[in-house]
Amino acid sequence: MSAQPNTRPLVQIASYNTNLQAERGLPQDLVDWLAPTLQVSSFLARERRAPDIFAVGFQELLPLHLGLSGLSKSVIESRNALILSQIEKHAPNGERYTLIAKVVNVGVALLVYGRDDGVGRRACDVQTQWTGCGPLYMGNKGAVGVRFRVPGEDGRLGEVYTFVCAHLTAHAPKLAHRIADYHHIVGSLLFPPLPSSDSRAPTTMFATSHLFFFGDLNFRLALPPGHAFAPRAELPRLVDALATEDGRAALKEHDQLLVERDVKGTVFHGMREGEFWRFKCSYKYRLGKVDEYDPKRMPAWTDRIMYATHADSPDEPQTSSITNVLYTTIPSYTTSDHKPIVSLLLLPPPASPSTTSSPDTPSTNPSSSSPDTIPLLRLPASFHPTPDPWARAKRHTGRTLDRLVGYCWWLLTMLGAGSALVGLGQLVLGLGAWRWWRARGAGQDVLLP
Repeated sequence: MSAQPNTRPLVQIASYNTNLQAERGLPQDLVDWLAPTLQVSSFLARERRAPDIFAVGFQELLPLHLGLSGLSKSVIESRNALILSQIEKHAPNGERYTLIAKVVNVGVALLVYGRDDGVGRRACDVQTQWTGCGPLYMGNKGAVGVRFRVPGEDGRLGEVYTFVCAHLTAHAPKLAHRIADYHHIVGSLLFPPLPSSDSRAPTTMFATSHLFFFGDLNFRLALPPGHAFAPRAELPRLVDALATEDGRAALKEHDQLLVERDVKGTVFHGMREGEFWRFKCSYKYRLGKVDEYDPKRMPAWTDRIMYATHADSPDEPQTSSITNVLYTTIPSYTTSDHKPIVSLLLLPPPASPSTTSSPDTPSTNPSSSSPDTIPLLRLPASFHPTPDPWARAKRHTGRTLDRLVGYCWWLLTMLGAGSALVGLGQLVLGLGAWRWWRARGAGQDVLLP
């Protein structure tokens, strides 16, 4: 039976790699990025409806040395104030929003908002988490997550929402690193047990009713050597092909993420995605240009938004109970070599009570009924997400190294008036001068009568 659109939660996901620009990474008017619902109002019962939830993710939020040093507070607070003012300014019916949670680790950040007259007022059990995927688990790459529960109108436990924003390893040849990053995030981005669980063990991001995974995932186009566009000299022809929807539809078969997820089944198990090939690649653009790729890199759909819901069946991986109303890039933003992406998702109506065997082994019988359980994702039988018992140690090892490297880098940058290399040179010169002065002083002491 079909449900009326207004009984189905509307979630908007926005993600942007801001190229280490800090406060300069966003224009002051965000209507193009955060208020695209005007384009789809006819779909939503021919009325202008504001999203129930906004989730806004960033990668490369600020210069890396500041992120590693943990000096992101002013930037994230500035982003929060700007985003909140913009989504309320452009809300079609004057809706107001509440910040449910925000979390940042180095340069990866996530802010989640809920409407004051709904999710924003009812959200509870709010949790945030982070993990690093860089060298020795540092946070130059990694993920952050927000989880919360929305109780049912009839007093039941309701449903759990989990949002994950990630930044995975870059460069086309490092596909294996990206796959390893994903599995590290699954094992180490851990949340407390669900209210409906008797277990006290931590849970992975899959212990949820709805999961949204997005960010700069860095998967590239991998054309086989025999492909007509594979030679570097054919890059102009490749760009021309990517300018048309037919050309993009043909080239999507070489998208690393699509191949690994849908063909090989190595990543993003149980997740769905909209038709990403309908919009132009989000990377890599010349700075300051609306629609001009940088020839240093092959264009690619590096920035992606995926999702899963408890109503999806693992037996139908290409079908979702979530309606992808909008999925596109915003070309007018030119301060980064990435374009921001946005997706508007219409979720299934709130579920009737169901049971599950454990938080990370969702039930295969959604029709069973109990008033005290939360509907959870149903995953492929071959996939068993397992918390990493060393997750806490790994995360805090990475955090310690972040701070050590960040503070040293920050001091060198200050010493070099904005350049760590200049600061390092000045430090070396200073140490050399000091050693010379000490040696000269010692020599003079010996020569005194």
